[in-house]
Amino acid sequence: MRFAHGFLRQMLAGFAVLAVFTAVLGVGYPVAVWAVSRLDTESAEGSPLRDAAGCVVGSSLVGVDPQVPDGQPDPYFHPRVTGSVADDDAFAPGDPSAALPTNQGPSSETLASFVQQRRAAVAARENVDPSLVPVDAVTGSGSGIDPDISPAYAALQIPRVAEVNGLSVTDVRALVNDYTHGPQYGVLGAAVVNVPQLNVALGLTAPHCSPD
Repeated sequence: MRFAHGFLRQMLAGFAVLAVFTAVLGVGYPVAVWAVSRLDTESAEGSPLRDAAGCVVGSSLVGVDPQVPDGQPDPYFHPRVTGSVADDDAFAPGDPSAALPTNQGPSSETLASFVQQRRAAVAARENVDPSLVPVDAVTGSGSGIDPDISPAYAALQIPRVAEVNGLSVTDVRALVNDYTHGPQYGVLGAAVVNVPQLNVALGLTAPHCSPD
């Protein structure tokens, strides 16, 4: 009888602990995480970018290099190059899946060749001397899909973007300033320009869709 009573007490204690942890970890914790995410719903939903019609045309957190057909005017601001999945491809334009790393180190001749090809391509696109091309224009970020570029790289693209879109350089420069963000928390990193936000502000979006 004493054994049965002790066993029953242990079972009740076990069920009590199970109920408490189920309530805390199975209900309370998920609800708390969900509640915190509602403090900034845009970030929680992937920071979607919408055009004037309300269509989702991208994310402010994902830099996808917009493309134009060969020989056509290029109205876009371009982000950093994405990580290429092939050792014979210096660019992986317009494809977020290309964010896989190349595993090319600082001493890699392949990487050095990529940098030279990218510098020449960017210089030709912006009609400037290759020596004026910033380093972030020819190198990828750690993620491979960084939406931000340096103010220097944005400034390099302003004349082309202004001309193709029929805008003044002053107006485009002001728009770039609007989407330039200072260091995180005021001290971490450097000032950056968000390219997806900038392109949407210019009215440059993906093929049209039906808004939600």
